[in-house]
Amino acid sequence: MFKNLMVYRVGPDWSATLAEMEDGLDGARFTPCGASQEKSVGWVEPRGEAHGPLVESVGRQLILKLKIETKTVPGSVVTRKAKERAAQIEESTGRKPGKKAIRELKDDIKLELMPMAFAKEASVFVWIDPDARLLVIDAGSQAKADDVVTMLVKCLEGLAVTLLQTQQTPTAAMSEWLIAQEAPAGFSVDRECELKAADESKAVVRYTRHPLDTEEVKQYVQSGKLPTRLALTWNSRVSFVLTEGLQLKKLAFLDVVFEGASTDKDDGFDADAAIATGELSKLLPDLIDALGGEMPLA
Repeated sequence: MFKNLMVYRVGPDWSATLAEMEDGLDGARFTPCGASQEKSVGWVEPRGEAHGPLVESVGRQLILKLKIETKTVPGSVVTRKAKERAAQIEESTGRKPGKKAIRELKDDIKLELMPMAFAKEASVFVWIDPDARLLVIDAGSQAKADDVVTMLVKCLEGLAVTLLQTQQTPTAAMSEWLIAQEAPAGFSVDRECELKAADESKAVVRYTRHPLDTEEVKQYVQSGKLPTRLALTWNSRVSFVLTEGLQLKKLAFLDVVFEGASTDKDDGFDADAAIATGELSKLLPDLIDALGGEMPLA
């Protein structure tokens, strides 16, 4: 259910019933892009059943799903057609179109071609833990997370969220772990890392499927190369890559997590949601503690 995580803190003043959330989201259900529309964003049923609820509650954990559809006309096509039309205009009028006219030509051509453009779809799962007051978004980019936050704030009255911040930055903590060659309690360092020079060279060293408890890695960090990504495993249950921006990428639940789990296909969504939120609701506090605790809100 989750592959990437971006974690937000929900403001203290927000609360809503399931019915209130459903009403708020219902006004922004997903509809496909129109003929000349570049982007459409809206809520869909997390369970995948048509006309079902837009908010699913599994063990008091709330699951939502945002759908994003985009249509793009290749810039090279627009440029080529604009040049062709500009040449036709120059030939028929004897006047070469200026920069403003070329921009207007490109806008017109893009609008004409948009109905023929292929649509690209993406879906983003959203998890709200009302007791812990956490919002977790399965987004691999800040732009996609911003789409989700914008829609949530628009649809859920009174909702305010801020990116979770820790006392110690991930970069500083990862540097300490690599130099000490020791992970924080409950975690182990895996075999993937990215180190980036802080100077103008911006030199990058990447390790993949390579042991990181070596003098070479230690010396790189001590000489000023800062870790921007580090693969970790939590309690031999969940593996992920921690980034400098406190994102969790390449999230994977290990086999031990599924031992004894239901194999009933009819119960697939509930089981996936319960397992994912159950594990992550324990992992996230441990990770926050490993980073010195949460930074208090101003």
